[in-house]
Formats: sequence, C-alpha cells, structure tokens
Amino acid sequence: MQIERTDKEIVIRVPAGTDLPGLQQILDYVKFRNVASKSKASQTQLDELAKESKSTWWDENKAKFVK
Repeated sequence: MQIERTDKEIVIRVPAGTDLPGLQQILDYVKFRNVASKSKASQTQLDELAKESKSTWWDENKAKFVK
C-alpha cells in the first residue's frame, strides 16, 4: 500500500486483490468523516436524526426479522 499527498489530494494505492467491499466500507467512513467535519449541526440534532433514521429503517424492515 502506498499513500501520497499532493497539493490537492491524498492518493492511496492498494493491491488489485484488495477486498473491494471492505475497502468501500473504509472509503464510506472517510467520506462520512469529511462531510461531518463541515456540518454545523449540533449533537442534539444529530442524535435526533439518528433516532429517526433507525426508527424508519425498522418500520421498513421489521417484517424481514419478525415472523
């Protein structure tokens, strides 16, 4: 693995055989951190958003888990 910093970006090179789903999860986390660092939302607002999204997800998916 190689990491290189340029004036405009950071370039990460990984072997072609790298686990793509795992790499995608890491990239999603990095993207989340980048977006979150620019957010002006309060912790209370973020907590409420998380609560709402979990509730919505459960409402949409509970039939898959509860028979």
